[in-house]
Amino acid sequence: MQENQSLPTRSWLAVCSKGIEPLLADEIRALGGEVERETHLGVHWQGTLETAYRVCLWSRLANRLLMPMLEEDTDSVEAMYDHVRNIDWTMVFPSTATFRIDFHGRSPFINNTQFGAQKIKDAIVDCFREEAGSRPNVDKNADIRVEAQLRKGKLAIYLNFSGSGMHRRGYRLQPGLAPLKETLAAALLVRAGWPEMAKAGKHLVDPMCGSGTLLIEAGLMAADVAPGLNRQEHGFERWHGHNRKLWLELVEEARERRADGINSMKNRFYGFDKDAKQLDAASANLARSGLAGLIHLEKREVEQLRISKDAIEQGGLLITNPPYGERLSELPQLAPLYQQLHDAAMRVPEWKLAVFTGNTDLAKAIRRPFAKRYKFLNGKIETQLLMFDAADERSSQPQASMIRGPVEAFANRLKKNLKQIDKWAKREEIFSYRVYDQDLPEYAVAVDIYTDARDPLSGRWLHVQEYVPPKSIDEAKAERRLLDVLAVLPEVTGVSADQIVLKRRERQAGKKQYEKQSTDGVARHRFPTREGQAQVWVNLKDYLDTGLFLDHRPTRLDIAKRIAKLPAPKFLNLFCYTATASVHAAKAGAMCTSVDMSRTYLNWGKDNFELNGIKAGKHEFIQADCLQWLADCSGKYDLIFMDPPTFSNSKRMEGVLDIQRDHVRLIEQAMACLNPGGLLIFSTNLRKFGMDTDALQAGAAGPLKIQNVSKKSVPQDYARRPNIHHCFHIERA
Repeated sequence: MQENQSLPTRSWLAVCSKGIEPLLADEIRALGGEVERETHLGVHWQGTLETAYRVCLWSRLANRLLMPMLEEDTDSVEAMYDHVRNIDWTMVFPSTATFRIDFHGRSPFINNTQFGAQKIKDAIVDCFREEAGSRPNVDKNADIRVEAQLRKGKLAIYLNFSGSGMHRRGYRLQPGLAPLKETLAAALLVRAGWPEMAKAGKHLVDPMCGSGTLLIEAGLMAADVAPGLNRQEHGFERWHGHNRKLWLELVEEARERRADGINSMKNRFYGFDKDAKQLDAASANLARSGLAGLIHLEKREVEQLRISKDAIEQGGLLITNPPYGERLSELPQLAPLYQQLHDAAMRVPEWKLAVFTGNTDLAKAIRRPFAKRYKFLNGKIETQLLMFDAADERSSQPQASMIRGPVEAFANRLKKNLKQIDKWAKREEIFSYRVYDQDLPEYAVAVDIYTDARDPLSGRWLHVQEYVPPKSIDEAKAERRLLDVLAVLPEVTGVSADQIVLKRRERQAGKKQYEKQSTDGVARHRFPTREGQAQVWVNLKDYLDTGLFLDHRPTRLDIAKRIAKLPAPKFLNLFCYTATASVHAAKAGAMCTSVDMSRTYLNWGKDNFELNGIKAGKHEFIQADCLQWLADCSGKYDLIFMDPPTFSNSKRMEGVLDIQRDHVRLIEQAMACLNPGGLLIFSTNLRKFGMDTDALQAGAAGPLKIQNVSKKSVPQDYARRPNIHHCFHIERA
C-alpha cells in the first residue's frame, strides 16, 4: 500500500479501561502510531488514516477510537454552544445520516449530562439548518456518534471513529454468568505473556472457562485473527473522510492473515467448566469466532483437569478467572475452590500460572513461587492478575492446617463449645443447634448446625451468619477474619465446605424479612430436621431465616407437653412464621389456628404439617395482620403462643408495629381470646424489652398473673447469650 504512505498525520485518542494504558500504548506503536501520552482516558497518539483503520481492526485493548474535533476553554453554556456551532458539521457527515451525542463530565454551569448533550445537539442541528437547509435526525443506534468531554473548564469534542465498543468482537452473544470484557481478557493474556508463548507453539488451559472469553481471545491472538474483523458496524462509515477503498484493502489483508494463521496454528486450547450451560454458551461463542474445532471444551470439575501428555511436556499457560466472592453467599465454597485450582495446576507443574481475582486472600491457597501482580478494574471491582512460576518443592507438599495465626483463638473456642454442646445435643436427641455466637468480639459470626433427619451421620450443615461489623472496623480486616473463619470451619467441625451456608445478618423491616435471598425462583435447598417428636422443613439458602428459630426450642417442646395434658385443646399461634409450634401442638392433639401475614410461610407451615402426617386442611391457616385479626377475634383458645417481630412496617399491615409500644394492646387482645384457665405465652427478641405490668394490671385484661420465664426458655446452646429473647407466661389471676 505504498500509495497510502503520503496520507496526512492527525491526532487520535484510544480509550481503554484503567490499568491497560501502557499495554495499549505498546499496541499502538506496533500498529504504526506515534504515542504522545497516556492519561486517565487512554492513549493520545499521532497517525495516519490507515493506522487508525488498523487500530479499529487490530486493537485488542482499546474500547473506542476517537478523532478529536475541538478542544477549547469554556465557561458558559453559550460559549460551549458557540464552540460546537463553529465546526462545519456539514463537512463531517451528511444530513441523511443519524447521529447521537455521548456527553461526559460536569461543570458549574452544566450539572446534568442530558442537558449538556441537548446543547451540543442543538449546535450541530443549527449548523446543518443554516449551511445545508436540512438537518440530521437523532437516533440511539446512530450512524455517527459525537462524544463530548467537559472537565475543569475545558470542552473536548470527538468523532467516535470506531462506533460502538470495540470489545464487541461479534462472537459473544451468550455472555455467561460473570463474563470478562473481551478487552480485559486480552489485557490479561498480554500481561501473562501469552502472545510470545503462542508464537513459540505453547498451549493454553482455562479450568474454569465459563463462556470462553479467555480461550477465544487467546485463540484469536495465536491464529493472528484481527479482533475487529467480524464487527458489522464502524463509526467512520458515514464520515465524509472515509476512504472505503483503503479500508477494504486492510480488511482483505486481515482475512488473508486469518486464513494463514488458522491453517498454520499448532497451539492447543483446553477449556473446562462444571456448568453445562456455561459450556453451551462457550461453544456457541466459539462457533461465531471462527475457531470452532481448534479449542477443546469439556464438562469437568476444576480438580479433574486432564490434557494430553505431550501437550504438558511442550509447555504452556494455565490462566483462569475464578469466582472471588462478589456475593457473600459464595465465600464458603471459594477457599476449597482455590485449593482445587492449586491441585489442578500441579498437573502442569512446569507451566506458567495466571490467576485473575478480586480476592488475593483466597489465592493464598496457591502454593507456587509468586512472580508478579498486575492491577486492573473489572467493572468497578479492584482486581489483580497474579502470576506464579513453575512449581517447587513446597508446591507439592500437602496443605498445612488452616488453624494458625489470630484465627486459632476462634478455632479453639469453637472446639471447646462443640465438645460441650455436641454431647448435650446427642443426649437430648437435638438435631439442630447453635455452637458459636460472637463468643469472641473480633469474630462476629453465629454458627448453627442443622442436621438432615434423613441422614443424621453425614447430613450436617453449617449455617453461618456474619453480623455487620461496626464502621470503626476496617472493611478489609473484617473480610480477612471472615475468610479465616470459613477456612477453619471444615477442619474444626468436620463439615465439608460445600455444606456451609453464609449470610449477613442485618435488621430486616417490613416485607424484607419474607423475601427470597435468591432471585431465580428456585428452592435451592430444603431438608427436614427433627425437634422432639416433630420434623420440620428448613431451607438454608433461599431466605434470610431458615424456617426454624432455634432459640425457641424449649418453648415449643413445652407447648407440646402442656397440650398433651388437655382434653380437646384449641391452640392459637400468632405471628406463626412456619408454624413449627403449631406442628408440636397438633402432634400432641390440638386443633390449631395459625396466623401470619406471609402466604409463603403459611404454605411452608402446611408443608410442615404434611411432613408429620397431619392433614393441614383440618387446621386453620389464616393470612392476616395479627393486630387486625385479634381485634376481630371471636374464638376461644386454651393455649396461645405469640412471638411478634420487634418492628414491622409491612404494606400488608394497617399502621406500624412497634413491640415495646404495642405489647400491652396485643396482650390484652390475646387474653380476650383465652378460655378460662388458659395460658398465653408471649415472647420477643427485643433485647431491651420491658414488660409494662402496671398498664396490663390496670387494663381491661387485668388482674393478671405474669411470670417471666426467660431463663427457663433459653436453651443450653444459647446459654452464652441469655438475652437472646424474653418470654412470659400470662394467665388471669
